[in-house]
Amino acid sequence: MNQIVLPADFFEKNRPDEAFQSQATAFARSGFSVHTLDFEGLTSKSRFLPKLSPSATLFRGWMLSLDKYQTLLAAIESAGATPFTSSEQYRAAHHLPQWYPLLRELTPETVILVDLEQAETTLRNLSWDRFFIKDFVKSLKTSVGSIIDSPDKITELISEMKKFRGTVEGGLCIRKVEDIIPESEQRFFVWKQVGYASDATAQVPEEVKFAASVIPSQFFSVDLVRTKTGKNRIVEIGDGQVSDIVGWTPERLSEILST
Repeated sequence: MNQIVLPADFFEKNRPDEAFQSQATAFARSGFSVHTLDFEGLTSKSRFLPKLSPSATLFRGWMLSLDKYQTLLAAIESAGATPFTSSEQYRAAHHLPQWYPLLRELTPETVILVDLEQAETTLRNLSWDRFFIKDFVKSLKTSVGSIIDSPDKITELISEMKKFRGTVEGGLCIRKVEDIIPESEQRFFVWKQVGYASDATAQVPEEVKFAASVIPSQFFSVDLVRTKTGKNRIVEIGDGQVSDIVGWTPERLSEILST
């Protein structure tokens, strides 16, 4: 894999968007061929700048719905290149219901709900004190937030999720709230079944190594927190192409992608 696609700048389509400029620089210095793509009106025939070569191609950019990601793959293939991450691999890390059964013992208890009309009834039947609500991909980080303490608040949360996110992707994931230390959260990346920390000298926890061995994807992120009783818990898995590099430097990311 020697070429990477980044979102194009709004005005200069041959330049990466400012949010990804530092990554573009780091990738180029590591020997990658850096390409841009205008995601406005993305189609299976969208053009890459410069033109892609017939080799494996990785995307680094904004979070995409599964449908939009499939369109991106079609564009890469139409350009004569090969996507590094397939649609199935993207979904394996992008949608919580795909990875939850594989990590059930290492992550908070979760109930998957597709019929939103049954949300309040489902919460009442759980009899939990608090509920962390997200769709298959993301939680609501604005407005009423993602944690509620009463089932009758779920209708408002769903409404706000649709308002601020545009949709509820896939369905709801109702997660049990655990006694965690928020400031302990760390992001790890898994690349080709090997887990990496943001600090090259840091030890990679066993929970991350286990995730690397069971998640059917070559590139994904693992968010780990500690509970107040000292246990490590996986709180999120995400496709590595659309995971923010929070806590990482662009240079460190490009370093692991070069291995």
